[in-house]
Amino acid sequence: MKADSISKKEGILLALIDASNMELEEKVVAINRVSKTVKGGRIMKFSALVVVGDGNGIVGFGTGKSSEVPDAIRKGIEDAKKNLVKISLRGTTIPHEVVGAYGAGRVLMKPAAPGTGVIAGGPVRSVVEIAGIKDIRTKSLRSNNPYNVVRATIAGLASVKDAAQVAAKRGKTVKEILG
Repeated sequence: MKADSISKKEGILLALIDASNMELEEKVVAINRVSKTVKGGRIMKFSALVVVGDGNGIVGFGTGKSSEVPDAIRKGIEDAKKNLVKISLRGTTIPHEVVGAYGAGRVLMKPAAPGTGVIAGGPVRSVVEIAGIKDIRTKSLRSNNPYNVVRATIAGLASVKDAAQVAAKRGKTVKEILG
């Protein structure tokens, strides 16, 4: 399942944005050696999980597989640029608490006060930092598979809505929503 199926349900797909014109940062989350057994023996290849983002609320992930590590990373970056999602931010954190889910992976994300920093581990930290979130508390629940954790994190971030989006959906003003 690709990230675009997650983002169509949960967030805003940025298919219209030309990723080649944007300045995107890349971060390799995981590199895995995989093998295929054939009649003549084993064929070794490398799989790479890559996260890209602009540091200002746009993030995406992709996977690439090749017989060489740099080629796998390049393919992962190309795939990630096709799966960009816009996330809502409130200052340097997220507007509200959210649990992202994908497969067996669950990621709990809570907003944090300015100066807290990124309290996250491994794959979640990569996604959050590339997205441009500076203050957040997270906990990875259940699965620790990097692929599922990254997908769960992006699904959760894509489902976050700010006060303006909620007010527009309910037909109210932002002041009525915030109290």
